[in-house]
Amino acid sequence: MPPGSAFAEVRKEIDRINQAAGSVEDFMWETVKVLHDRMLKYNWVGFYMLEEKTLDSQPRMLALGPFQGAMTPHTRIPLNQGICGAAASTGKTIVVDDVSLDSRYLACSTETKSEIVVPVFVRGKVVGELDIDSHFPAAFGDEDRTLVEYCASLVGKQMEKFAG
Repeated sequence: MPPGSAFAEVRKEIDRINQAAGSVEDFMWETVKVLHDRMLKYNWVGFYMLEEKTLDSQPRMLALGPFQGAMTPHTRIPLNQGICGAAASTGKTIVVDDVSLDSRYLACSTETKSEIVVPVFVRGKVVGELDIDSHFPAAFGDEDRTLVEYCASLVGKQMEKFAG
């Protein structure tokens, strides 16, 4: 990231917030706010966190956490559904340039054209994810992926730190 670029400036801001965070939840709220407000193509930014084990007959669920953007009907997503479920199940970042061409996409907004979902890990296990939607097709390039993966990794480290 070249110094002075939007990516470098946002990363500096995220680092500052990380140092000052009083709790994981505070850090998550501040992170989604900065990403949503400062990255022009990030129209919806939010965390989904893996719920504790549910009844054996039900799939594990991702529950909506801190977010910025329009309200979503998807406040809980089964691990076996959607791009969010796929990222959490595989533990891999998923970038979709055109959501209309991906059968896994759970439509939240007709304006969404592309999406990136990055897992959050604590001690090597997926505990949630950072999900970003854009109203622009192919909005997420390599710099975006690097930035979003960095933010997700900091949340995992915060969770480890505050969990003891």
